Amino acid sequence: MFNIDETNLTERTESANIPSFTKNSEGPILVQQDDKVIFESLSQELAAKGVIFTDIFTAMQKYPDLVNKFYMTMSVRTDEDKVTAAHAAFMNGGLFLYVPKNVVIEQPIEAIFYHNAELSDHFFKHVLIVAEENSEISYLERFITKGNSDKKVSGNIIVEVIANSEAKIKFSGIDQLGKNLTCYIKRRGYLFENASIDWAVGVMNEGDVIADFDSVLEGKGSHAEVKAVAISAGSQNQVVDTRVTNQATHSIGHILQHGVIRDRAGLTFNGIGHILQGAKGSDAQQESRVLMLSNKARGDANPILLIDENEVTAGHAASVGRVDPEEMYYLMSRGLPREEAERLVIRGFLSSVLTEIPVKEVEKELLSVIERKLDA
Repeated sequence: MFNIDETNLTERTESANIPSFTKNSEGPILVQQDDKVIFESLSQELAAKGVIFTDIFTAMQKYPDLVNKFYMTMSVRTDEDKVTAAHAAFMNGGLFLYVPKNVVIEQPIEAIFYHNAELSDHFFKHVLIVAEENSEISYLERFITKGNSDKKVSGNIIVEVIANSEAKIKFSGIDQLGKNLTCYIKRRGYLFENASIDWAVGVMNEGDVIADFDSVLEGKGSHAEVKAVAISAGSQNQVVDTRVTNQATHSIGHILQHGVIRDRAGLTFNGIGHILQGAKGSDAQQESRVLMLSNKARGDANPILLIDENEVTAGHAASVGRVDPEEMYYLMSRGLPREEAERLVIRGFLSSVLTEIPVKEVEKELLSVIERKLDA
């Protein structure tokens, strides 16, 4: 385990080859290399409907009133803690996505953020997504380190997702940050009446990471589904804190977390379901499971339910264990070698999130990342 106070996540350090990238759909896309935008695409049709999709600094200049209304004022605040304060002070990239009322975007929206391991620059990115009433989007996000280096740098990433009444958001993310990057990642959704966010995130980093996935169910009937998979390997430590806060009546928050640990690595799942007073008819469920592939690894699954109201439903499940020997015996009795049998068991264990990725090419990419981490 590692203590956030012992890291350099609140420090700023002092962007190099342009990476190639694959566009997985015909929808909008934005690609950044460290602090530079290297590709940006938004169709004239969507722009005519009022959709805004650009880097965060351009958005601050062109649409100041709109950005200032939502930027670190509603879901995440600058004075929340020292990490968010440092983020606001030293943020050096990110994007702004705004979807007007009643606009439905059929094609997935993609964002790729590349980190160059050879540079000593800090990696502080801010993503702000606002979906107005009755809008609908699917968003794909990837953070990727290119290259190898022993230079230790800090990362501080905040993603704010505002879902106004009746908005529907599918959010997919694949995190592949490098070994030299110690990173804090906060993704937080803020949902109004009958809004929904479906989160599907693969935590596949190589370095030490603290990842917070939060959903605040502000509006009546709002609904958040949080699905996360993580693999820790080598000597890295990853902590995934997932919280759903039911603030309104008949709100629904479900958490599903599955993780695999190899070598001497550590992985902790903290799941928190909090039903506040007044949120009658709400539902808070969570499941956290960790699969150990090494006797030297450390895994924790900590379910927490905080219930301050009657007439609600809530439940949790948690487990930390090894690969089921009966499953292995069955597969090996069908002629599969042990390594292949174990790989199939792991795939099945993680499939709950893989099947939620809206673009098949990205689902295949996440599967490829999983295979790579298991082979490393």
